[in-house]
Amino acid sequence: MMKSEGREPRTRKKGRILAATKSDQARCHSNKRNSIDMNVLFVCSRNKWRSRTAETIFNDHQHHIVKSAGTANDATVTVTEKLINWADLIFVMEKRHKQRLQDKFEQALHDKTVIVLDIEDNYQYMDEELIDILKTSVTPYL
Repeated sequence: MMKSEGREPRTRKKGRILAATKSDQARCHSNKRNSIDMNVLFVCSRNKWRSRTAETIFNDHQHHIVKSAGTANDATVTVTEKLINWADLIFVMEKRHKQRLQDKFEQALHDKTVIVLDIEDNYQYMDEELIDILKTSVTPYL
């Protein structure tokens, strides 16, 4: 069964996860220790603003390889089963993205960790507030 970190918010302010649980962080860090690189996939709807921003800001991380994709048919890069299989850790921007992945890639998501960031589609590419939210929300898992 897929591991889901998209539970109800722990501590939130304006869509930000301010504190991840220690077990969530430990699970992600144990993945990192098991290999030199961890493959991280960011997913939004059209792979135009949120997930592309996340890919851009985390792309230089020395221990991770980062990609992004979208769930919509017209996404710049569309999520595929190959990308799901490639990913060790998947961040989705909204619960609906997690549901779309589950509907389309149920088998491939088996034993995958999917974390719902709860970041609404209110930002442009590389928006400063979006960057701050992403760094605050994602860094504890990396």
